Amino acid sequence: MIRLQLVGGGRMGEALLAGLLRAGWAEPGELAVVERLPARRDELGAAFPGVAVIDAPVAADGAVIAVKPGDVPEACKEVALAGVRRVLSIAAGVDTGTLESALGGGVAVVRAMPNTPAVVGCGAAAIAGGVSAGQADLDWARSILDAVGIVVQVKEEQLDAVTGLSGSGPAYLFLVAESLIEAGVLVGLPREVAEVLAVQTIIGSGKLLRESDEHAAVLRAAVTSPGGTTAAGLHELERGGVRSAFLAAVQAATERSRQLGRG
Repeated sequence: MIRLQLVGGGRMGEALLAGLLRAGWAEPGELAVVERLPARRDELGAAFPGVAVIDAPVAADGAVIAVKPGDVPEACKEVALAGVRRVLSIAAGVDTGTLESALGGGVAVVRAMPNTPAVVGCGAAAIAGGVSAGQADLDWARSILDAVGIVVQVKEEQLDAVTGLSGSGPAYLFLVAESLIEAGVLVGLPREVAEVLAVQTIIGSGKLLRESDEHAAVLRAAVTSPGGTTAAGLHELERGGVRSAFLAAVQAATERSRQLGRG
């Protein structure tokens, strides 16, 4: 019996599969990936020996819907026909009501919003249960996403805000990295040196923030000596409206997620 099948063998589906195997969540023979494209099936089969790579859903204890939003209704229909009774969806913008309607009665649905750092096991995801999802279903969904990062539980109406913050957040930070690298070049560093320093600064700062008991504002203040170099740099960032720009970016992405969810 297949414990879990991932419907969609794209980047996030592959990341989940790799994470589940790495974490020992299941043996290869207990997992399956449903992928329509033959060439992609060949790639997945070569990358994950022992995992069933198939072109249509089969009977399984549970399924992850990891297809594009427009393909969700058909994927749900096929999963329901295969007899799956528990589903985790990571399809952006598709609410639990839509999923439950497409799946028909008797299927517990949990909706999630993960992000791309799941590919390297450092994702951030939020989950929300549908009307038929009990605590056991939420725990099941959490166990899957735990394999590729951290998981929080929110109300479904908050998932658009999650999308605006952590779903889109990697792109914001990549833009920060690009900008720091270019700034390093501007002030005279070789590009390769600027890149190494900028990337490690972001990694190290994130690790410090996660492992410290201090709030981000306190850690920022600890780096900022009165009249020093950091104070001068922060003054320019504030004058350029960087803080308000991040606020506006998260708000805009959240609203766009709401619009996509309304079709």
